[in-house]
Amino acid sequence: MELDCKERVHVYAGYVRHALSQLRGVEGPIKPLVELARAYLSDTEYYLARGDVCTALSCISYSEGVLDALKRLGLAVFEWPKPVLKPRKKVLVGGVFDVLHPGHIYFLRKAAEYGKVYVVVARDSTVIKHKGRAPVLDEKARVEVLNSIKWVEEAFLGEEPPDFSAVLRRVKPDIVFLGADQGWLRPEVERAAAAAGVRVEILMMDKRVGGYSTSKLRGESGC
Repeated sequence: MELDCKERVHVYAGYVRHALSQLRGVEGPIKPLVELARAYLSDTEYYLARGDVCTALSCISYSEGVLDALKRLGLAVFEWPKPVLKPRKKVLVGGVFDVLHPGHIYFLRKAAEYGKVYVVVARDSTVIKHKGRAPVLDEKARVEVLNSIKWVEEAFLGEEPPDFSAVLRRVKPDIVFLGADQGWLRPEVERAAAAAGVRVEILMMDKRVGGYSTSKLRGESGC
């Protein structure tokens, strides 16, 4: 399967990240240059998250250039990884994501460790049905916020009425990643995958971070 430009730049950034991981604790005159390479890598991730592939490519090229210069001058010792151009896995997550808090960010970041993250966002009508109240942010606003997160490849609204099988057919994920408090969804995901004819691996986050929840932030009981 041929990778698109965005995916190639992401893989390129992964090579640079691997090289930089071997240069922890650098001191002395080369430290500013290593930090510059890290800054270019950070800029790459920023522009990739916003779909600006050309600028991202320029940034990661600068980062590689700095590291290559240090290596050729004998000022830094590291090894580039062997090129392996293969598509990242697709990771599907879902939820309300109302009033984004550190727990949500941790969840999305952990999901991104497995591949490209696709987020199915619960409709307002679904939230009202299950929680008895409307979300603080409406469905369009919640999707817009999630699409601004650098670990999210794409956020989109779920079906109305809810149909997880249709979501699986649309994304064709390799992994469905559940939050630490979403264990009850596993049987539903398995049934939906069977109905959609999609084979997925179901993984679960091992812990909830900080005890955050939108309900607590609203001063309500429950989770």
